[in-house]
Amino acid sequence: MAKFANITGWGKCMPPAVMTNDDMATVIDTSDEWIRSRSGIGERRVSHVPGSDLATVAGHRALAAAGLAADEVDLLIVATCTPDTVIPSTAAHVQKKMGAANAAVFDLNAGCSGFIYSLVVATSMIRAAGYRKVLVIGVERITWFLNWSLRDTAVLFGDGAGAVVLEPSEEESGLLASHLGCEGDALDALLLPNFGTAGNRFVENYAKFDVCFDGREIFRRAVRGMATEINHVLQDLGLSNADIDLIIPHQANARIIESLAHHLSVPMTQVALNIQKYGNTSAATIPVALCELLEEGRVKPGARLLLAAFGAGLTRGAGLIRWGERVTPLAQSDAELPPCNQSALEILSDAIKYTG
Repeated sequence: MAKFANITGWGKCMPPAVMTNDDMATVIDTSDEWIRSRSGIGERRVSHVPGSDLATVAGHRALAAAGLAADEVDLLIVATCTPDTVIPSTAAHVQKKMGAANAAVFDLNAGCSGFIYSLVVATSMIRAAGYRKVLVIGVERITWFLNWSLRDTAVLFGDGAGAVVLEPSEEESGLLASHLGCEGDALDALLLPNFGTAGNRFVENYAKFDVCFDGREIFRRAVRGMATEINHVLQDLGLSNADIDLIIPHQANARIIESLAHHLSVPMTQVALNIQKYGNTSAATIPVALCELLEEGRVKPGARLLLAAFGAGLTRGAGLIRWGERVTPLAQSDAELPPCNQSALEILSDAIKYTG
């Protein structure tokens, strides 16, 4: 069995419709200043298609970067907490749309920590079970679930997808160490109630989603939880903060990211930050940020990349990636989303009317 699981391909897909903070202010009692000062968010993307479409395009782009075809994939993992359908999995939809007929598939729901959890599983499946071409996709369409009368949550989230390809390697590369955890005692801090078999189907407003969100509790636990997992990973590898080239944290709140960087004594110049463009895209934030770092030429061969996330559950996780030699894609995919002829506000108009 291979010792390592190198990342050989990467790709992202962000829907074209942009909702700015000023757009938000036309339907919610808020302002650009209010949102930016509390979260760092300036705008976010709203999808006009199911999440599986976003995942499919991101997946094709990642495969092209790795020089692979869809039918070569033998394992497909989709990290998401906003599935197209509960039965079957979103991964099954993505397999069909991509033509990845030879892949075993499943969804993994660890909230915003889902991509790190999935990366750990994919790496383990390559090292222990002999899988050779693994596609991991983080995708969310959170805007579909939002209650547009709840200002504190509606302004935070956006849609998107990011993907990576993992392949066996004898060279030290890929995910070298990781640590995962969960603080289930605080699960009510981030909860979508009455959606699932514990809910009541027969209430009048069954289709009205009220995301319960305790921002103060999440902020407090997020910085501490991510720092704890990071310390585990660095200790396992005998490394210090000074050995890290780039940190790619979950993009939930700019103040949380800045607090984490301060806690680790790392300058913000070494920290990925794109929340101002996309908001919180949950399981998609880390792979999207990774793709953008590569596009900007900030990831060098052999670089040490530290990933950290927290999410609903309250899950948390961290991992250390040693990047391989290649930092440019082998090819480009022509995969694109269907055309979008609506603005973000038009896409969400029915939801806003129903829940506003």
